[in-house]
Amino acid sequence: MSSSAYFDAAAATPLHPAARQAMAAALDDGWADPGKLYSQARRARQLLDAARGAVAEVLGVREDEVSFTGNGTTAAHAAVRGGMAGRRHAGDVLVHSAIEHSAVLHAGARHTPVSVPVDRSGRLDPDAWHAAVRAPQVALAALISASHEVGTRQPVGEAAAACAQAGVPLYVDAAQSLGRALVPAGWSVLSGSARKWGGPPGVGVLVVRKGTAWQSPYPTAADGERGNEGSPGLPAVVAAAAALRAAAAEADREAARLSPLVERIRATVAATVPDVEVVGDPVDRLPHLVTFSCLYVDGEALLHALDRRGFAVSSGSSCTSATLRPSHVLEAMGVLSHGNVRVSLHRETTAEQVDQFLAELPDVVAQLRAEVGVAGP
Repeated sequence: MSSSAYFDAAAATPLHPAARQAMAAALDDGWADPGKLYSQARRARQLLDAARGAVAEVLGVREDEVSFTGNGTTAAHAAVRGGMAGRRHAGDVLVHSAIEHSAVLHAGARHTPVSVPVDRSGRLDPDAWHAAVRAPQVALAALISASHEVGTRQPVGEAAAACAQAGVPLYVDAAQSLGRALVPAGWSVLSGSARKWGGPPGVGVLVVRKGTAWQSPYPTAADGERGNEGSPGLPAVVAAAAALRAAAAEADREAARLSPLVERIRATVAATVPDVEVVGDPVDRLPHLVTFSCLYVDGEALLHALDRRGFAVSSGSSCTSATLRPSHVLEAMGVLSHGNVRVSLHRETTAEQVDQFLAELPDVVAQLRAEVGVAGP
């Protein structure tokens, strides 16, 4: 990596050693088409079935409920489009939280979306959710398991119970949770992205529980994968499954290690950087992710300045040439969006890297503010 400290695990996590080892083995032994009948193909099919079984075991679902897609976005699109198609008889309304990932919002835009607000910490309004899913014409509800921008966990169990009472299937975007935390039961459809848990890019996971009214928006692939515009390569699937199993086994230990580092960032940034707002729930959050916003600082300029110092971070608020809009998540929360920085840690992050980041951040912010004529305290 070009940066000495990579702090963007919410976007993609470095490849887990278990994934690297599994992929190397699968390249040698899983190159054949698993849909054929000769011996090399049967071996490839065994690897595919084993990968599916490993994912099913981690998620606590049936093997035949698990499919692999080309990436997490494809899985999210298929979840929404398939859920809406399977319930077209019920109506055309998609209920979703105001902080869903853009992939979910884009997939739902062709229907009748109803957005449910969140509070200032980024948590779903349960009363508004209950009312929304009970309304007429609701075909599907979508709720992210935990915010990809601020880390706040969502009340998936409570939301699922409300959906069950209303007879509405619940789709959960679990991209940030899989391999890190359990997702409460009660959902009907779930998706994830392998690169978030240490698997290779180009692999998504789609889970459709038995009995769910879901219709694939794509033709079923020759290998039986649903919700797919094209199945990912078998070595990548094998690596993704190995990484998920390894990440899930390490989840408690990694949470215990990373959560204090995140708490250190939250406390130190608030104490050392003037005019800053640390956002997201301070307690009920993902253990590896923290977001803060700096007043009087352009988010894109801040990211570039930190990158020059060797820190790879992300932002939900940079007004880019593509959108010219700040983060819809931060807007929905009603929090400061200027100079937003998302720091997300992973298994290779060290306390020394975090300390160095915290030591240099105040100077970086002060310099950027000085460049636009904002004096320090």
